Amino acid sequence: MSPEEIKKILEDVKEGTSTVERAFEILRDLPFEDVGFAKIDHHRELRTGYPEVIFCSGKTMSQIVKIMEMMYEKGSNILATRADIEVYQHVFCYFPDAVYNEAARTIVIQCKPIDMVLNSYISIITAGTADIPVAEEAAVTAEIFGNKVERVFDVGVAGIHRLYQRLDIIRGGKVIVAVAGMEGALASVLGGLVNKPIIAVPTSIGYGASFGGLSALLTMLNSCSAGVSVVNIDNGFGAGYIASMINRIKE
Repeated sequence: MSPEEIKKILEDVKEGTSTVERAFEILRDLPFEDVGFAKIDHHRELRTGYPEVIFCSGKTMSQIVKIMEMMYEKGSNILATRADIEVYQHVFCYFPDAVYNEAARTIVIQCKPIDMVLNSYISIITAGTADIPVAEEAAVTAEIFGNKVERVFDVGVAGIHRLYQRLDIIRGGKVIVAVAGMEGALASVLGGLVNKPIIAVPTSIGYGASFGGLSALLTMLNSCSAGVSVVNIDNGFGAGYIASMINRIKE
């Protein structure tokens, strides 16, 4: 529940268009609703500006649907991450308006209009095609939180001329998300070319000595380029979230 929605409830009571009892009924589950296996944080959007997000991995189908039902009743926009196609097919039986991004493994259910940032966008870049799933998770996250996204894929250092061809788009973003596996050099290269904050996302793509993304993670953490911060391996959601927070800062 957003601050605007809370204010509207209180204003309706003040103006006599709603009763105290009705307002109490709406607000009774703040700050959270306990359903036994989960405590659904309806208060999170009021505190942080963003509603709770459902991490599907490790949850049962019924648990995922129950959490969605509780959030849906409150009118929250719903984002579920790490959802495979079987999870989506199950969710779709209950929520026909659910939208699935197969690459990102995300489910989005839009219950209310999204407050869009119109005067800036987020640039999301991948080194290779194999990094796109993590980049798409970042992009979907940023979009459901009200941001425009420009995607620039497969412009890694193995063919760096491809990167230079898209620099105008990349530099136009208020914040840049750089997604790369293998040795993870893309973020450092971008750090020397742009004047915007860079969120580096190491992916688990690579051969044996990449150690499931550890090589890219260490490269990004040891970047000699200033302005590069790093999230965890394959954490597209975390990158999209912090990119959204940066993009929504009013200048």
